[in-house]
Amino acid sequence: MTGPELSPELSIVIPCYNEEDNVRAICAAVTAEAERHAASHEIILIDNRSTDRTRVLIRELCASDRRIRAIFNTRNFGQMRSPTHGIYQASGAAVIGMCADFQDPPELIGPFMQRWREGAPVVLAQRRSEKTALPLALVRDGGYAFLHRFGDYPVLPDVTGFGLYDRMVVDSLARWNEPEPFFRGMLVESGYHIALIPFDRPQRAAGTSKNNLNALFDFALSGLAASGKRLLRLPVLMAVYAGLIALLLLFAAMAAVFLDGPVWALLGLALGGGMFAVILLILGLMGEQLRILTERSRGQPLVIEQERINFPDVARP
Repeated sequence: MTGPELSPELSIVIPCYNEEDNVRAICAAVTAEAERHAASHEIILIDNRSTDRTRVLIRELCASDRRIRAIFNTRNFGQMRSPTHGIYQASGAAVIGMCADFQDPPELIGPFMQRWREGAPVVLAQRRSEKTALPLALVRDGGYAFLHRFGDYPVLPDVTGFGLYDRMVVDSLARWNEPEPFFRGMLVESGYHIALIPFDRPQRAAGTSKNNLNALFDFALSGLAASGKRLLRLPVLMAVYAGLIALLLLFAAMAAVFLDGPVWALLGLALGGGMFAVILLILGLMGEQLRILTERSRGQPLVIEQERINFPDVARP
């Protein structure tokens, strides 16, 4: 094999799950942009156990172009582990991670490469605006606000991780051995300079989005647990507030002696229920952190591969 095939200038990693409507088109669009802006490239399609014809189409794409490589997972390993594993398997001097549904525009490959050649080790796309259903928007905005308040490093708003990462950055993060890699957070935590490129995110090209409310909640929960060590101090802060509220309720109970009806009793029950919900949330987040610590001690891989196609015989981490 030639040198460029073993170590291309650019790797584009595209995670797939039931993307039969998009996988051919995204590969064609990405190939056109990569040939225009990179000396050499590879495309890595990592499939998270699709149940439609995605894998059949990926095999056909790999057969038609050896620059297109495939990783088939044994099962669905989630939206954090599978894409990150694909990024770690890339061999390019620069690596781009993007979605298969055209919500991450291939046209940004050129601007990414330009900023990278100017010296930026990380280049990320930042949404100017996005039309999202109200429940999903509330979960997303709530997660951002919580991370901003209790996370261990700044949060980049409206950044999904779509962008370019220098080989040095990818190799550095791979050595962290994170079992639930919140990759966009890891990029910030690493301290490497991040260049931002604003863009208007288009609608999904075809098919249905996999980012439903449950998926976003799971993603946000894992991200919070992985990036917020200060959450462990949150129970103390909540205990202070709970003590103040209890004191106010005591005064209210004394005043209720002179009032008719169970107004204050009902208020106390409402506040007690709210505090109980907060305690459950805290315990849940702490449980997530303990789960991550347990998985780290197990040394579990991000994914288990069932098959690889078109990869050179060079082992990656």
